[in-house]
Amino acid sequence: MLLESYSLEIINSECMPGAMSVHCFAHLDQDVGEAIPYLNAVLGGFTYVKDPPTVTFKSQGKLITVHPKKIAINALKDEAEAKNIVEWLKREINTAWEKREEIEPLYDVAPQPQVFEILKLLPKTNCKECGQPTCMVFAAQVAEGAKGPEDCPPLDKENSNKLAEYLGRFRFDF
Repeated sequence: MLLESYSLEIINSECMPGAMSVHCFAHLDQDVGEAIPYLNAVLGGFTYVKDPPTVTFKSQGKLITVHPKKIAINALKDEAEAKNIVEWLKREINTAWEKREEIEPLYDVAPQPQVFEILKLLPKTNCKECGQPTCMVFAAQVAEGAKGPEDCPPLDKENSNKLAEYLGRFRFDF
């Protein structure tokens, strides 16, 4: 096991004290830098930096960045959600490291869902039933992982399934 322990630091935004979300740093007791290219290959990072190795993921409206000795997560509801995501990442890091002989490390950015590919599957009625002003805005949120097919009420079952299949190539869940 590469990553065994960490300590959490929960931060409330100082510039926005009334904000409804918190941020988290998980300070890692072990260096996971060597596992980051494997993690990038498995989870498909949004950005990747080679030196020092760092990978950032976008999922469910959150930015998650894994550094060799720290994990940073934004837009969290509370400490419980932070622990849930960090524990999920701990498992993913350890699994990627244990299976590194079977994984081709990725030293580049992984493919990301394309807004226009998502938009093609939406009804394009701008009905606002999803809570967004346009289908384009909704498609951008889907691409970022903040929304999913189930969040578009008028989306028919066939296109909902196609969209879920398309997104399945890029997504991970915690």
